[in-house]
Amino acid sequence: MSTDSPAASAEGDAPEMPSQPARLLLVDDEPGLRAAVTAYLEDEGFAVTTANDGEEGWQKAQELLPDVVISDVMMPRCDGYGLLKKLRADERLGGTPVIFLTAKGMTADRIAGFQAGCDDYIPKPFDPDELVARVRNVLRRQERLLAEAARFADADIGQMARQITEIRSLLGSGGSPRPAAGAGELSFTPREASVLQLVAEGLMNKEIARRLETSIRNVEKYVSRLFIKTGTASRTELVRYALEHGLVD
Repeated sequence: MSTDSPAASAEGDAPEMPSQPARLLLVDDEPGLRAAVTAYLEDEGFAVTTANDGEEGWQKAQELLPDVVISDVMMPRCDGYGLLKKLRADERLGGTPVIFLTAKGMTADRIAGFQAGCDDYIPKPFDPDELVARVRNVLRRQERLLAEAARFADADIGQMARQITEIRSLLGSGGSPRPAAGAGELSFTPREASVLQLVAEGLMNKEIARRLETSIRNVEKYVSRLFIKTGTASRTELVRYALEHGLVD
């Protein structure tokens, strides 16, 4: 029997570190459902924390910083919409995917959920395999958004600064920027507006994180949300859009 360790079986190859399980926060006032869903999700490899209403969910979200929040809508003290509003207004949790899990299944209720800012909506009763699939889907979508934002994090600052200077020069030669149709309908949180201003000044994610005293991951989330809201796909496009529409100084 060989005594070689797995790390020594391939010269120069370091052993792979196991990835951390995704952290889920399940918020529901039905104890039986919480227990059943928690057991199923844990069997699928997720780390699950539970709360019995939106108020407790908000407290635990601030401690846990979950990767996904799964929340009922109709709950005492603070309902799902109230919890979602608090999450979206928080600089650390604003980009967290939220799945509504509720007995309401009417089209109007689903539309209201999406308009409130949830990422997915599953009416009860539901197939637990569908819940797992939807959780994994929002996780993959979030990772794609973060990867897109991170793709530009290490861009050459000098090149970016030159591009911004060129954009400002081109716009300046045509007069003052005028908000285009639809631009006035955009709504940014104060933190999103701060990130947009700093991106327009040519700062990279690490610098923005230091300036705003937050994490690089949070900056990546905000940049991703700015891409989505403005319909842009790169920092250069985002800056051009912001300048053309008078969204930054």
